[in-house]
Amino acid sequence: MPSKITNGAHHIGLTVPNLNNTRSFFMETLGFEQLGEVPDYPAAFLSDGAIMLTLWQAENPDVAIPFDRKNVIGLHHFALKVADSTSLDETYEKLKDAEGVEIEFAPEPLGGGATRHMMCYIPGGIRMEIIAPAA
Repeated sequence: MPSKITNGAHHIGLTVPNLNNTRSFFMETLGFEQLGEVPDYPAAFLSDGAIMLTLWQAENPDVAIPFDRKNVIGLHHFALKVADSTSLDETYEKLKDAEGVEIEFAPEPLGGGATRHMMCYIPGGIRMEIIAPAA
């Protein structure tokens, strides 16, 4: 068996229609911190301490093609991990009232097992999963 070449994810880069709205969502709703930005690009770099998100402002959001997980090759969704099932339920409560968030489904068992997850669309329409691994 070949040795591992990679060692986990470094960051996820997302193009968004409104950089300020999406940045605010991650910082104010999920507690991410801003590590830096490039105002001329524009881009913002955020982290929860485990993963970095790079948010890129779409050049012309009015004509940008919205996210379509079933018909576009590429990102289907991204998943963020929480500590436990209680944290998942608390996060769901925050997200269901967050501006610009659309809940796809509330926390439920994943594949009938002890791991639980939920799915939503963040401001800008990108699909995000929140997952609480089994203890």
